[in-house]
Amino acid sequence: MALYDKPVRALMRDMVSDLVLKKGEVLTRDRVLGWFSEHYPKVKQGTIGAHLIQLSINAKSRHHYSPKPKEDDLFYQIDGGRFRLYEPESDPAPIYRPIDDGPRPPQDEEPPSQFAYEADLRNYLAKNLGLLEPGLALYEEEGIKGIEFPAGGRFIDILALDSKNNYVVIELKVSRGYDRVVGQLLRYMGWVSKNQAEENQSVRGFVVAREMSEDLKLACAGVPGVSLFEYALSVEVRRIDT
Repeated sequence: MALYDKPVRALMRDMVSDLVLKKGEVLTRDRVLGWFSEHYPKVKQGTIGAHLIQLSINAKSRHHYSPKPKEDDLFYQIDGGRFRLYEPESDPAPIYRPIDDGPRPPQDEEPPSQFAYEADLRNYLAKNLGLLEPGLALYEEEGIKGIEFPAGGRFIDILALDSKNNYVVIELKVSRGYDRVVGQLLRYMGWVSKNQAEENQSVRGFVVAREMSEDLKLACAGVPGVSLFEYALSVEVRRIDT
């Protein structure tokens, strides 16, 4: 449900008009945040950041936010914090589907013992968050989902809400989780607490990996609100009659 009489994607176009943004002019993330803070202060920073990605034709992660052809082709992303208007006559074709990050293992090889890519683990868990905790659901607002959710120039693997409507930040590692992930997770938790959560909402953190290092277990032992999860794959075999 929109916080105002227009959804954020429409407010972005109002912003472009209000700022009299010209062809080739650089628009910074801070300027966008400032405009929304002045005119529509209820819109959260994470929502604004996600819409900037959704509306940027070359943002590799925009497909997570289901961009609509032409309707959501507004910006070209110069880098993490700078944008300009999309110029269809010279810019590359807009991205609407996932970008292939590289070759997959040949299909005739033996099945891998773990997820081949972090994206595979992320996409699976995003659809099966109840495996981590009953009632856990993917964060969603105005069509923006909590997959690769922008957080201060970085991206949270999965942002979720628990059964009590409190935030859960989920960081994924396809193989072993090391102690350095704690700092990353705590940074994201702090960002969500400051910029996304309401006063009555708490923030927890989950680390999901195939295996946890002893250093990571030790580092998290005294950290409140952080939980560790190890995943394992199973194979079901059934006979096919021919």
